[in-house]
Amino acid sequence: MSTYLENKKEDFAGILDFFKRDIATLRTGRANPASLDHIQVEAYGVMNPLNAVGNISVADARCMIIAPWDKGVSKAIEKAVVEADLGFGVVNEGDKIRLTIPALTEENRRDLVKKLNERMEKARISVRGIREDVKAEIEKADADKEISEDEKFRFIKEMDEFTTKVNEELKEIRDHKEAEIMTI
Repeated sequence: MSTYLENKKEDFAGILDFFKRDIATLRTGRANPASLDHIQVEAYGVMNPLNAVGNISVADARCMIIAPWDKGVSKAIEKAVVEADLGFGVVNEGDKIRLTIPALTEENRRDLVKKLNERMEKARISVRGIREDVKAEIEKADADKEISEDEKFRFIKEMDEFTTKVNEELKEIRDHKEAEIMTI
């Protein structure tokens, strides 16, 4: 593998990791604590991630329970979840907060798949941006006579094969998530 591509390999892996985390927040009709990752709760005068002020557990396929570390922040947790507008039913039981996840309608599922496709396209645009950076480095090295023309074409071909592999991996992740969303 060329050093040009090797230097950017971490960036490609970062895109894949970000895409996985990003789509984990999409509802699938089943209880998934990752759907709460972006929620911030005001506790002790500062904003904290939800998982820093309480324990999130899955009770069953359509129910999650948030058990606050400190019972005094349960109202703030309830408020933050309601304001996040995830479409969950929120019941404050005093010592814990129960979230019920309603079943997805066919229309909701299609909308989620559209969002999924939009997020995948953003990831693919990022991959293309890194690909263009690598290609520019290779062409600059060729122009500066640091590499031969044969090496330039070999490195570009290698880079194209690698980006194709990354895009296929993105598609596999997307297909898996789409199957989760569309499963009733």
